Amino acid sequence: MTTTDIVQLLYLAASALFILGLQSLGKADTARRGVRFAELGMALAVAGTLLHHEIVSYHWIVVSIVVGSAIGTAMGLFIPMVKMPERIALSHAFGGLAVALVGIAEHHRHGSHLGATALTAVGLEVFLGALTFTGSLVAFGKLQGVVRGAPITWRAQNVLNLLGVALALGGVAYLVTAPATPYLLLAILAVGLVLGVTLVLPVGGADMPVIICLLNAYAGLAAAATGFALGNNVLIICGALDGGSGLILGLMMSRAMNRSFSNVLFGGSGAGATGADAAAAAPGGGERGAATISTVEDAAAVLEAARSVIIVPGYGMAVSQAQHAVRDLAAALAANGASVRYAIHPVAGRMPGHMNVLLAEANVPYEQLFDLDAINDDFGRTDVAIVVGANDVVNPAARTQRTSPIYGMPVLAVDKATTAICFKRSFKPGFAGIENELFTKPSTMMVLGDAKDSIAALVREVKGAAAAGHERMAA
Repeated sequence: MTTTDIVQLLYLAASALFILGLQSLGKADTARRGVRFAELGMALAVAGTLLHHEIVSYHWIVVSIVVGSAIGTAMGLFIPMVKMPERIALSHAFGGLAVALVGIAEHHRHGSHLGATALTAVGLEVFLGALTFTGSLVAFGKLQGVVRGAPITWRAQNVLNLLGVALALGGVAYLVTAPATPYLLLAILAVGLVLGVTLVLPVGGADMPVIICLLNAYAGLAAAATGFALGNNVLIICGALDGGSGLILGLMMSRAMNRSFSNVLFGGSGAGATGADAAAAAPGGGERGAATISTVEDAAAVLEAARSVIIVPGYGMAVSQAQHAVRDLAAALAANGASVRYAIHPVAGRMPGHMNVLLAEANVPYEQLFDLDAINDDFGRTDVAIVVGANDVVNPAARTQRTSPIYGMPVLAVDKATTAICFKRSFKPGFAGIENELFTKPSTMMVLGDAKDSIAALVREVKGAAAAGHERMAA
């Protein structure tokens, strides 16, 4: 068996493991196994690449492995779970830059000797890689708060962006007919870098989950194009899986918000709080006379008699890192005889599955987590709904106000519970930039402050009340 045969066998095994890994990630009870499959597949793919006959020196490869491993290990160890969306955006950026540089290097090495298919692949991988690089950096900036989360728009932005895409694709077509044209690939690279910025800047923070999925799809398509350019089967398969799954997940996220891809990309919605809303961001929330401001003790008194409780986590839980306190609260309520479940909105947080990841980190049993469609009808039969940092995904305006920017978006029916207890730092609006009708309903209790501290205090109150009740019964 030749080295080439061994390489192809390693690539085949890696491809099979990637497919098995992706399939396993579809279910919570097999997700960990799916990650292990993907890790092993990547190790085999790297091993096969290192055995490739075209490698003439391992010096720079060893340096790259050491540097990359150090950066990846540091990111994995020190970036907290709450920053996982930002870390994913950075990973997409690095991946996009890598494939763009590979395309430029491949064209530099072979140039006019490449065939039409390879030249098309090189042009597309440079364009998509550059777009993914800068687009992911802008997404990271919006998630991190470095770039304004509200849509940044300008006159004729969609026309200019479409012209940019047409210009890049025209450049790729011209590259096939004139592969030795100086600086043509660099021009395609420049257009991709600019489009990455101009396509993501107009997208509001509320649409970041969809944009992350779309950038993932871009990165996958760029990797598949790299595979065609290099004649590497594992890159083609892996890139196609990545691109296809990212696109499908993005479509699912759009459907969850009752919006289309074109609306997300060109609608400029998801505006942040401005004007009067910004004034409400201060602790206490400004003028909210109709809201019922409650204490932790008030919430504990209501929960003492509750027999059915639904917890709704949101991005505020991630910011305050309150997932462990939420788990402790659920355990205390269950010990007091209450039935406790979690309602997970598909776009809660900053990336798909954000709440699931955080609750899994806190060892919350997966069978207690229910998607919107599975639990929404139960709110009307629930004693208490506890909202931890969620905003737009529990706003009744999505059902009642036709002029609302979130009208038509499926939301969790927290307002139909007998009592809603909302833990928020302030009355600051969510990503959609609108006030939440839920917060001013007579049946809603607003507990303002850091969610982690408030819920930890609530756990102590609930446990104390339960202990006192047991003592009275014993007496």
